[in-house]
Amino acid sequence: MTPELKKFPLPPGWRWVRLGEVCEIIKGKKPELFENKELNEMLPYLTAEVIRYGIKPKWAKTNDKNSVFVERDEIIIITDGSNSGDVFTGYKGILASTMGKLRINKLKIERNYIYFFIKMNFKNLNEPKRGSAIPHLEKEIFYNLEIPLPPLEEQKRIVARVQEIFQEVEKARAACEKQLAAAKTITSALLRQIFESEEAKGWKRVRLGDVCETKMGGTPNTENPSYWYPEEIIWVTPEVMERDVINFVSSSNRKISTLGLNKSAAKLFPTNTILLTTTATIGKVGIAKCPLSTNQQITGMICNDSLEPVFLAYYLLHIGQTGLKVLGGTSIATHINQSNLKMLKLPLPPLEEQKRIVAKVQEIFQEVEKARAALETQLKTINALPQAILKKAFRGEL
Repeated sequence: MTPELKKFPLPPGWRWVRLGEVCEIIKGKKPELFENKELNEMLPYLTAEVIRYGIKPKWAKTNDKNSVFVERDEIIIITDGSNSGDVFTGYKGILASTMGKLRINKLKIERNYIYFFIKMNFKNLNEPKRGSAIPHLEKEIFYNLEIPLPPLEEQKRIVARVQEIFQEVEKARAACEKQLAAAKTITSALLRQIFESEEAKGWKRVRLGDVCETKMGGTPNTENPSYWYPEEIIWVTPEVMERDVINFVSSSNRKISTLGLNKSAAKLFPTNTILLTTTATIGKVGIAKCPLSTNQQITGMICNDSLEPVFLAYYLLHIGQTGLKVLGGTSIATHINQSNLKMLKLPLPPLEEQKRIVAKVQEIFQEVEKARAALETQLKTINALPQAILKKAFRGEL
């Protein structure tokens, strides 16, 4: 089914034309490919993965009969796979069979004008391949999509104005992302200031195992439905926890039954148990805000009366992934031995001092979180600007 843009009144001198009237798609092919460049007459084989993710390309000979050459100033379009219909410029090479290039009628349409139009509308062009769920670019849909077309000189003026605005948007985005990155460093800086201070050097040092009971979680047999239904007990995995923050955990995307808890290595951890990922994704830190269970990748730490749980959580966050991995024997360890974990030395100021530190840190973190949330909202608004700008451009409102 051909998608149609909602028609709107055009400025004087503009008209609606179909893409097929102003351009043609030249499909790529698959020539003989080489792992490395062996001759001067070879160019990178441009796939969607090479362009989108910067993976290392294979190479093809320019004189191969199946080599479809593309210049940097031509528009490349994805014709098969996810994001079919998306376009790119600035690449020189040999087009993959899942790619195409646009042959444009330069007497009718300016290159960047059609580029911006397709960039704005490419999701309308992404259709499942007939007989399968693989997306692809349906040429009939592409050629019949109508574009509002002003005179050529007006197209050039609009493109110049869009590029000018986009430069300002990019500056705003970069500034916002820089502020966000700075906000994220406040956490580590504050914890470093606390745990590496002169005052901290005088605190008593104890082994984790002397002030915490540590237990690994477990996974009930997934082939026994009665271990998972009815869904009665929250069952936490590392995937629901974020890195570099304290996760206050009160829910999960999976639950187990009471029978599953009793018939497996899973444990029921009480409220305020510290949760630490100790296998695979080492170093994520959480606090149970209600009784829950975990899988075997998470170790639960139940603090005794001398240790404030949130204080321990902040210290583990301060040590970080790198410091915790050393407990596994190397800086690249993927598992922390429970015996080594219990030997971890941690500072233990008086309980009232722990609580004072926790209150101070939480107060600062609340302000940081407000600032971070505001910046993320601002970034979301900035990221939405290009589409809004292009919408105005193609209505003749720039």
